[in-house]
Amino acid sequence: MQAKDVMTPDPVTVGPDAPVEEIARVLLDKRISGVPVVDEAGRVVGIVSEGDLIRRIGEEDDDRPRRRSWWLQLFTLPEDRARAFVRAHGRRAREIMTPDPVTVRPETPVADIARLLEERGIKRVPVVDADGRLVGIVSRADLLRALAVQRSQPVAGDDRALREAVLHAFDRAGLAHYPYVNVVVQDGVVHLWGIVASREIREALALAAGEVPGVRRVETHLAVRSPVPEI
Repeated sequence: MQAKDVMTPDPVTVGPDAPVEEIARVLLDKRISGVPVVDEAGRVVGIVSEGDLIRRIGEEDDDRPRRRSWWLQLFTLPEDRARAFVRAHGRRAREIMTPDPVTVRPETPVADIARLLEERGIKRVPVVDADGRLVGIVSRADLLRALAVQRSQPVAGDDRALREAVLHAFDRAGLAHYPYVNVVVQDGVVHLWGIVASREIREALALAAGEVPGVRRVETHLAVRSPVPEI
């Protein structure tokens, strides 16, 4: 398998001038731990992770023992306290991001990506085209999902084409705005992984995938979790 077989295509991004409260909202809404920062041309200039937010808070917060717990409590804090937090610590992506992150190409083998994540101690890596534009992202979770369905043989061309056809089917059905639903295809079997907001969305994604010619069956591993309320 290669990066293009397991990556999450067209991931959610933020711009260099995105305020921290917006980034925090993205991480909370999408239930992710990091987001790429891209310039106007779509090139990756950095990544903001929850760790970057924690470090930024630590620079300004004298209450050192509570640094990490204060950020993590965003997931459970009452709305008024969460709102006060993001307003009090507002900054820009360019100020807190990890700049010039390591990237891979769509043809990079997943084994090489796994070694890269391990050696660098990172959780995700952007996938870029020949011009450096972001086309996807591969996380540790994506690698685990691929491992769960991968056999000894490489991905066949038919499976690769099926994956593209499934993603196009989502687009045609108006379901392409669920960027953290990942698709892995092995021997004509479509595996859907990720998080959705309702059972109806989960069923629609499975139905759209199953209608693609050549798909033998669809195995759904999608978790249903309610959206995070607005801050």
